[in-house]
Amino acid sequence: MKNPFPYSDSNKRYHTYTCFLSRRFGGRVSRVPLNAGFTCPNLDGTKGRGGCVYCSPAGSGEFGGDPRLPIREQFSQVAARMAGKWDTPRHIAYFQARTNTYAPADTLRRLYEEALACPGVVGLAVATRPDCLPDEVCGLLGELARRTYLTVELGLQTVHDATGERINRCHSYADFLEGAGKLRARGVPFGVHLIDGLPGETHDMMVETAKRVGGLRPHLVKIHLLHLLEGTALAREYREKPFPLMSRDEYVRTVCDQLEWLPPECVIGRLTGDGDPETLIGPDWSRKKLCVLNEIDKELARRDSWQGKRLGSMPAGGAAPG
Repeated sequence: MKNPFPYSDSNKRYHTYTCFLSRRFGGRVSRVPLNAGFTCPNLDGTKGRGGCVYCSPAGSGEFGGDPRLPIREQFSQVAARMAGKWDTPRHIAYFQARTNTYAPADTLRRLYEEALACPGVVGLAVATRPDCLPDEVCGLLGELARRTYLTVELGLQTVHDATGERINRCHSYADFLEGAGKLRARGVPFGVHLIDGLPGETHDMMVETAKRVGGLRPHLVKIHLLHLLEGTALAREYREKPFPLMSRDEYVRTVCDQLEWLPPECVIGRLTGDGDPETLIGPDWSRKKLCVLNEIDKELARRDSWQGKRLGSMPAGGAAPG
């Protein structure tokens, strides 16, 4: 069956990050994860304590650099480690661990500029919370967006505030909309992180999250499976009172339903995450990441569906705007 989706250079029926970056930069681009040693406002007491209940002690920085090292040294070490998998001279410096706008603008400028000066860096990705975007920081991000390829990735996870309270996000959906609006007003492309399988969420709730996010037309969306990891508040809760984790079939069906509501030009940064294999409690099937992605491809083909199909029309083709 011929793939009807034009934002693709493979069998994928969704707009992969690999395809987008290859079209924009003329070849493969790797993302080099960095750890600048930031904290979060729901860790340091500004908004709460303990962090998000699913967040690991490393703050999603398990695969990044050593925060004790300068950014340039981190970059060199991580890029060398990734060279076997990503043989490319082009890189995006990815500030990944914890909240990467949670510092004075002068500090952020120094760190971002150091990353941009690393060999082969063609852009920046900055992961943060939507409630950590003061005006001075947004001004800096707007300036950078005019100079380089920049995506500010906002952790939303869900549009449902009751779930947000349940997982100790310490911000609301309204806070997210305000943060996204600040970035858009300054011409800063933003991405949105979603988590499927959060405690208490139904299939319809997860699809509703994708619908609302799609309506905002972000540059990028990442969909993650909830990974239950040792050392987290959620793991302790699970041992005391177990709750159901998503099956692979449930996850594949949910992701395909969500993709159908996301605009075709929206870049899909990922459709499953990497849980630290040493601390992963479950779901165990998530260890086989390629199998999960293959099942998503097969389900979309079985449906004769693609990203954005439920929005009513096929895109005209071509690469998504940066």
